Amino acid sequence: MALPPEWAPQRAIWTAFPSHPELWGADLAPARAEVAELVRTLRQTVRVEVLAHGAEAVAAAEAATGVKARNMAFGDIWLRDTGPVFLSSTRAAAFRFNGWGGKYTLPGDADLADRLAGAAEAGLSRYDLVCEGGALDHDGRGLAVTTEQCLLNPNRNPGLAKADVERVLKIALGIRRLVWLGEGLAGDHTDGHVDNLARFAAPGTLLVPVPAGPDDPNRAAFEDARRRAAAAGLLVLDMPSAGRLEADGEIRPASYMNFVIANGQVVVPLYGAANDGAAVRALRRAFPGHRVTGLPANHLLAGGGSFHCITQQQPEHGP
Repeated sequence: MALPPEWAPQRAIWTAFPSHPELWGADLAPARAEVAELVRTLRQTVRVEVLAHGAEAVAAAEAATGVKARNMAFGDIWLRDTGPVFLSSTRAAAFRFNGWGGKYTLPGDADLADRLAGAAEAGLSRYDLVCEGGALDHDGRGLAVTTEQCLLNPNRNPGLAKADVERVLKIALGIRRLVWLGEGLAGDHTDGHVDNLARFAAPGTLLVPVPAGPDDPNRAAFEDARRRAAAAGLLVLDMPSAGRLEADGEIRPASYMNFVIANGQVVVPLYGAANDGAAVRALRRAFPGHRVTGLPANHLLAGGGSFHCITQQQPEHGP
């Protein structure tokens, strides 16, 4: 049985509330506000489970979201990568987590998948592969996409070939076919997570951004992804690119692809960019049976990610 797609019925969505002032600095309060607005939107159609670390963060999360938070230790809020991958409401898989190639090793992240699966009352199977949830996207029929930049990176799985990676993913997640894209977004500290680059909208149908203009820092990555997806026989749908966003002289990995799907709705991050409205319209075309909402995410982006990065869905059913 294949891993359920994100648009399948969900029992819950798990997320985390920014809890560490030393990590977030001046962005802590506005990032909390962005997460709270996301939670309030998602809970209109799905139960949202919120993790917060420490008494102050728990109180702040409950006041901002209206959800009773779970006090649980974690390094930071990127549950897509540090949490388990739910195969069903009662089964989950987890891989080795090494801090995105050793760049950010924080207490509470390495064993978070075990503790979160326990809180979800889901049995957990672990696999000896370094892989984060954001490195994969899947269509519910055994087809998945990833990037060579991430899963073949020497800082993840040195010495492993594509066939080795595919073998573990087939056993762990029921993936029957893995399409390899190339490079991810410029400035992405995750080394090219595919959930910033390309996402499924339906079985065999992949959303890939179109470069925003000649100065789009991801022009080559987008064009290469489109070529590879088409060559693999996938139907490619256009998504806008957020274009070049910089802060303190550095390119930020701003992407509308980091949307989250939840029981009849899609929530897409917005950045105050020229293509914000076009991104919402494109997702309405791609998900005609879903309500599409755009919410601000600039302060989450300052922390390195966005809505998909901080969420993990728990299917209502599954294999």
